[in-house]
Amino acid sequence: MIFGGNEINLVTFSAAKKTKVSVTHNKRLREVTEDDITFTEEDADGLLLPHNDALVISLNVLDIKIKRVLVDLGSSANIIQCRVLEQAKLTRSIIPATKLLAGFNLASVNTRREILLPTNAEGVMKTTLFEVVEDDMGYNIILGRLWLHEMKVVPSTYHQLLKFLTPE
Repeated sequence: MIFGGNEINLVTFSAAKKTKVSVTHNKRLREVTEDDITFTEEDADGLLLPHNDALVISLNVLDIKIKRVLVDLGSSANIIQCRVLEQAKLTRSIIPATKLLAGFNLASVNTRREILLPTNAEGVMKTTLFEVVEDDMGYNIILGRLWLHEMKVVPSTYHQLLKFLTPE
């Protein structure tokens, strides 16, 4: 879990901690429509079950296929390693910006740069803001809730899949 900056969804972190939200759901039956996203047991075909693997995918950034992309539901930031940008010769597009990223163990990293890059997932293009980190983090990119919500992605670590609506 990675928290980016001092605010989440334009609410300061200290205010967010003080806010209490209560949500209730009514039980109801409904029919599955064509636009609903569901996972079936067939989606898990080919996996060695049980497993506890992280959801790691490949993602097209510009026209480059980036491997080792971690989908992290706990992260409020999208993060890319500086090394990836150097290899893709994209360092001229980096914007100076300072942000504090804090992990679940309260360790923190200051980023001093960010970059806007177009991502392409199955024909769905989104311009995505990434925080640039210098340190090796084990993954080339970490996709957080910002990207997942923007893409309206439904991830399943059990099925090792992302599902979302595409033009097709």
